[in-house]
Amino acid sequence: MAALSLVLTPQTVDDLAAIERLDEHAFGPGRFARSAYRLREGVEPDYSLSFVARVGTLLVGANRITAIRCGEAPALLLGPLTVDPAFRSGGIGEALVQKSLDAARAAGHALVLLVGDLPYYEKMGFRRVPPGKITFIGPVDPERLLYCELVEGALDSAGAKVRRVRAR
Repeated sequence: MAALSLVLTPQTVDDLAAIERLDEHAFGPGRFARSAYRLREGVEPDYSLSFVARVGTLLVGANRITAIRCGEAPALLLGPLTVDPAFRSGGIGEALVQKSLDAARAAGHALVLLVGDLPYYEKMGFRRVPPGKITFIGPVDPERLLYCELVEGALDSAGAKVRRVRAR
């Protein structure tokens, strides 16, 4: 039997139902109450920066990048990052994040935020946001609020209040 290889491709609208099932399985219905979800609510992901992972025809992972603002500065919100439990610990999540960061950098973006675990994301260039630097629209554990500068000094120019970007 031939080994199936991992393929990363940009998300499309056609992937959304499969991604929703994956997110439901991984995070359950409580995910909608989280502050990061509230920032994404009603805003389409940036499909050129959001990717899916497939093994054969099976969608096994996905991440989403959404435009946000930190004060007046544009930024990106990474998440959710979801990998099917049967495929975890295989580097799929890291590959998805790196693909998005590379695409965002190439597109001229400067700053990416996420809410997650520093030990996992630190190896991809994320650091903890300094206390009081950024305020979300709802409660967020400050230990889990992370950033990655795609352009050096981008966090310095970011304002404190994070808000969603309205759809055009």
